[in-house]
Amino acid sequence: MAEQIVALAKGTGARLIVNDRADVAKVAGAAGVHVGQDDLAPAAVRALLGPDRLIGFSTHSTAQLDRAMAQPIDYVAVGPVFGSASKDTGYEAVGLRLVEEAARRARAQKLQVVAIGGITLDRAPDVIRAGATSVAIISDLLTTGNPRARVAEYLDRLASMTGV
Repeated sequence: MAEQIVALAKGTGARLIVNDRADVAKVAGAAGVHVGQDDLAPAAVRALLGPDRLIGFSTHSTAQLDRAMAQPIDYVAVGPVFGSASKDTGYEAVGLRLVEEAARRARAQKLQVVAIGGITLDRAPDVIRAGATSVAIISDLLTTGNPRARVAEYLDRLASMTGV
């Protein structure tokens, strides 16, 4: 399936990031992989994928942020920012303060910050203002029954904030 998605993404500007499975990302030719605290360590992922693929790493506390900053990653994910029904991470909501702290630390490392967990169209601007460079959304894309239109709403709302 990952190989099919990579093929569909070619020429569109879209890139596939595989969740948890560096082996699948490598075989499928995906742009990268996102790993969590209990997955293959980012250093091992980098050794497997090489220097040109993206690696993201989930964090849920300042201690995890500290460890993440020493890893060979391209972005750090922070969350769940708000409560989320999409995925039981086993972690409590971290709020905007951890997003702000992650952004401060990430700037020094030239890393991107992805906020995840409970993000809605109304909350996304606050999350970006807190320093996230992007947001990951699941549930809110499905609320209207038209995910394509909902994505367009996000793009419009966030573009008006950033001038993009």
